[in-house]
Amino acid sequence: MRFLSKAPHYRETMKRLLSYFKNLGKRLLNLKDTPHAIAGGVAIGLFMGFTPLFGLKTLLCLGLAFLLRCNPIAAVITVSLHDLVTPLWPFLLKVEYDIGYWIMSNPHSLPPQLADHHFAFSEIMKWTTFLHVGLPLLVGSLFLSTPFAIVGYFGMLAFLRARAARRERHIPPG
Repeated sequence: MRFLSKAPHYRETMKRLLSYFKNLGKRLLNLKDTPHAIAGGVAIGLFMGFTPLFGLKTLLCLGLAFLLRCNPIAAVITVSLHDLVTPLWPFLLKVEYDIGYWIMSNPHSLPPQLADHHFAFSEIMKWTTFLHVGLPLLVGSLFLSTPFAIVGYFGMLAFLRARAARRERHIPPG
């Protein structure tokens, strides 16, 4: 019953969180740049959002956006909006790992069932752990991030062009 007494607090938190993401979306749509640059930034943000490079995603988005001459603000906003899927991360990481493991194994096979291991921090920080877990995870993430980035690019490009055409029709000659 104690949880129910705190329900208004959780509702208010959810409202603020949804408002935050809604404002990020509005900022993305109000950027002043070419549709190609904004759509490219969105694609970069989506691509990096699916990678397991926690802590580096924003910096990598900025670097890629500058290298590819896309809108860096669109990339950063999109990678931030990607945080909406945070509750799904355990599932996404498992799928990415399974795909990467399957791609990298010869002959192709799915990974063995996970056992209940108690890892020490020192075990996680070893290069062998990166090679056995991190590399398949990174390879598998490319198979999820690439289609989402492509769809995001062309979807955002079509949306921005249609929006610009609608605005052009509604501007009185002057």
